[in-house]
This record gives sequence, C-alpha cells and structure tokens, in this order.
Amino acid sequence: MMSFSASSQRSPSVPAVLLLVSLYFTACTGATPFSSSDNPPLLTPGSLPTFTRTPFQPLPPTLATILASEAPAIPVTPTPNTPTGALVTIWVAPYLPTALQESLTLADNFTLVDAPGQASLRLEVGDEHRVSQWVFALVSPFPTIPDGLSVQALKRSWRGELAGPFSGEPLLVDDSTYGVFSAWWGEPAPKATRVVPANELVDYAWDHQPSWALVPFEALQPRWKVLEVDGQSPLRKEFDLVSYSLSVPISLNGDANLIEATSSLETGENVAPWGLPASNRDADRLTTVALTGVTAMVRATAFSMYRKGITYPALDIGELLRDADLTHISNEIPFTPKCPPPNPTQAGLVFCSDPEYIGLLEEVGTDIVELTGDHFGDWGPEAMYYTLDMYKVRDWIYYGGGSDRKDARQARLIEHNGNRLAFIGCNAKGGGYATASETQPGAVACDYDWMTQEIARLREDGYLVIATFQHFEYYTYRAQPDQVEDFRSMAKAGAVIVSGSQAHQPQGMEFFKGAFIHYGLGNLFFDQYHYCTDNACDDAFIDRHVFYDGRYIGTDLITIVFEDYARSRPMTEEERMRLLETVFAASGW
Repeated sequence: MMSFSASSQRSPSVPAVLLLVSLYFTACTGATPFSSSDNPPLLTPGSLPTFTRTPFQPLPPTLATILASEAPAIPVTPTPNTPTGALVTIWVAPYLPTALQESLTLADNFTLVDAPGQASLRLEVGDEHRVSQWVFALVSPFPTIPDGLSVQALKRSWRGELAGPFSGEPLLVDDSTYGVFSAWWGEPAPKATRVVPANELVDYAWDHQPSWALVPFEALQPRWKVLEVDGQSPLRKEFDLVSYSLSVPISLNGDANLIEATSSLETGENVAPWGLPASNRDADRLTTVALTGVTAMVRATAFSMYRKGITYPALDIGELLRDADLTHISNEIPFTPKCPPPNPTQAGLVFCSDPEYIGLLEEVGTDIVELTGDHFGDWGPEAMYYTLDMYKVRDWIYYGGGSDRKDARQARLIEHNGNRLAFIGCNAKGGGYATASETQPGAVACDYDWMTQEIARLREDGYLVIATFQHFEYYTYRAQPDQVEDFRSMAKAGAVIVSGSQAHQPQGMEFFKGAFIHYGLGNLFFDQYHYCTDNACDDAFIDRHVFYDGRYIGTDLITIVFEDYARSRPMTEEERMRLLETVFAASGW
C-alpha cells in the first residue's frame, strides 16, 4: 500500500569527519566547510498530483568525496606499516563485485597496490571489521517451478553433495561471484559450479534448463526468477539484510590504527567509509506494484459480501495486496446509490455496485484503479461521475477511463522511492464498451498509434511504463493472435510491463523486447467459481512487480484459488505447481 510520508537521507557530519581525521593525521590543513542546498521541487506532468515518498536527490557526500574534493592531500602519521612520508596503501580484493569496486573513491594520499602483502589496508570478504554487506540472489530462469531451498542445501551443493531441487546441476556463477563465495564459504567442490561470463549468464541459464545461478543483487533482471533462501527473497519488502544467508560481509582489514580511525568516522546511514555503500540493496530505492485481474463486485460475489461482510473476499489475500507499495485494482463496475440489492442469479450483464462495497477496495489497500472495463458505463454518466468522485475523495489514482476522452487516455505518473512509473490503459473492444468521448465519461477505446507514441515519449522522459488492457476475453491458457499483436505493440513502443486485465482465467506470458507480457491474470473478485472448463476460472495470478533504482528488476507470481463465489486464498504447493506447469506450457516455455 502506498505511503505518502516523506523520508530523507542523512548526510555525514562533515565537521566531525574532519576533526577525527585531523586527530589522526599530522600536518593537516583546514578545509572549506561543505555546504548543500535543498533540491528544487519536482515538476511532474499530468493533471493529477504526483505522490512521492523519496524524491530524486543526489546521494549524500561520502568521506572519500570530502577528503578528495574538499581538503588538500594529507600526509600520514608514521605507523609500523607506513614509513614516514609514504602514502596509505590499500589492496582491493580483485574478486569483489564490479559495482562495489566502482563505488570506492580514495583521497589523493591513498594508493592502490597489487598484492595484499604490500598494503596497510585490505578490502576483502570477511566479518571482522565490516564496512559493507553485499547482497546476492539465488536465481533460475523465470519458468522454473521450485520456489526456493534452504541455505544448508545450497552449501551442501557447493561442497559437491546432492541436495535440493537442483541436485546434480552445477551452480552458475561469474568470476567475481565465484571469488566472493570461495573466500566466504571455501573453494567449491569440482563440478559443483560452472563459471560463465556475467553478460552471458542469463542466456546460458535459459538454454540449459533446469539451471540455477548466484548473482549480485544489482545484476537482477526480469528474466530471472529469484528463489527464496530459508524463506527470504531480496525482492520482498520484508527482507531482512542481517539474517539473510546470502548477505556477504565486506571488511577493511590491516593496520589497526588506520582501521580504528576509519571506523570512528561518522557517515551517512547508507554510506560506509571510503565511499562504499552500506549495502548494494537500499530499501528506500525499492518499489513493489501488485497488478490484479478482474474485479466485479456483483451477483454472487456481492451477495456473499452482503451475507458474510464486505471484506469477506479479502480474508486470505488482503495482506498480500496491502503489502505492496502500489496496489492496482481493475474495477469494471460503477458505484451508484441507486444500485438494487445483489442477486446471485441476476440475468443480463448490466452491473452496478452499492457504494458501501468500496470498503473491500479500501481493505486491500487500493492505490490505483484501472477503468478500462467493459461495464464501467452500464449505469450511465451519473454513476460514472459518482464513482470518479469516490476515487478522488480517497486520493486514488485512476486511468484507462475518466470524465471524458482526454481524462481517460491520460497516463498517470507516480514517483515512489526514486522510481518513476507511468500507468496507461485502454479498452480494445471499443464501441459501447468504451464510452469516453469529448463530452462523455467512460472507458477509453484503444488508439494504438497514439498509445505507442505516448509510451515512447514517456520512456524518453525517464518513466517505466506499465500498459494494461481490457482486451477480448478468451477462455484459453494460450494467448490468441490478436492479443499477441496488440500486447507486443506496447512492448515495442517501450512499455516494460504489459498486462491483460480482462481474462477470467489465467493466460500465458512471455518476455518480448525487454518487456514482461502477461496476457491474462484471471479474476480477483468475481463469481465465476467452477464456471470454466476444468474449473480454470477458479485459479488466478496476482503479479507483484519490483522496481529498484529506476529499473524494473523482477516479478513474483502470486497464485490464488477460489474457495467459493467471492473468497480466494493462496494456493498450496501442489496447486501452485499444477498451475505454473499449465501456464508455462501455454507460454511456450
């Protein structure tokens, strides 16, 4: 659920840094005090206000930056390891991740050496004088069924023993990761690992399934499935850095006096000495978005809510939806005070919802409402205006429909934790299903030329675009040709996620032009229990998409199954395996 409270990063206490440095080093000269100014307010296009929890801002100055740019070079006090007049020497273990090494910024009086024996300080894997923790992820190709394993099974495989769901398969690593974990866990057994160049790793893994790999968090990309290790995944908001088994400590070892002086320097919350980040995973740069399928609080669903309580359908899945930073609901039905009592045997397809039923959407933490649905106009303009006002009062963002065509086709822009997201959608059926015009409210019909141009413009402006459809409904797992053509056109234009909101049963997915396409998620709140062939409409997905530091990095597929006409629950392991096997096969995987 979206939070609108502001947060900020704390910069180092510069006077304290310089004072401590001057106490340690001799012949220290004064430095001009560092000063900073507030960032100007962000200007965001669009007719709706932009909500942001962590605005874009420069990283706080690091110790290395201050010493290098604000103060002159400082001679070193003689120590047993540093002769008079010599520079401070530091060795950086060559196996350390590239991103970590690139973040290291040294002052003029520090110099890198090639061998640890030549250095006063050593930056290496270890837990004695920790300066950073580097998060790694256990991954496999996206269409992998197992969801995780224990760290003990992983370590046993590292030692060459048969353990876990990938038993006997070599763990794929690049050179750096091989070096990091060899230093942390000891050398792996022969044939327990296979070293693959970092830029070839994901393709190699897909070409050699079943396969698994170990990668640094910054190397995550959507084609990887992130596996849980002891129930933890770095894609999750509740991730615990301290207890996570694949969080590797990086230490600064060597001259005790230098280490003591360094460790006593006050730094920013997310910055360790020498310019190193405290971790490569910063929770304040992470955004999760839950995308959902059909919501229609009508017929038997509404009748169940009337009898068992408005929030009854969310009894088992409400927390999953509330946990997201941004929760998307595709609500096809207008609210109106004139709506008659729900009838589970209602004939005809003209729908409405009692205004009290918006309590279910409140319960699941709704932030964004998609209005591309076929039934938004069922009760005419008055009900649509009434519904839009209900969303506005709650500060919910809506898109894909609106008070007129201009409002309905407008992409909605959100900035959260430094991630710039744009939501855009349309109704592919058009006609009476999409009533938005110059003067009338409703869902907006798809104008593909306009949408592709708009998506390209948004990407050029730095937004990650999520495009969603109310497309033609097919009761098939496999996407149909017209769906493939339209969904792919959005990916070609630059959308990073293209999702179908119309399907009443789950449909296939694919990666295309760098985008993740899911042709249909199934129902979220709708009464098609035991309705489809082989009860296919009982199953559904909630797609939890993850963005980090301005990139789309992955997706968790949450699988649910309906218990009755209104309430669903998370699937059991066996149910989940069956659905994933079916949908992955329909996806050509």
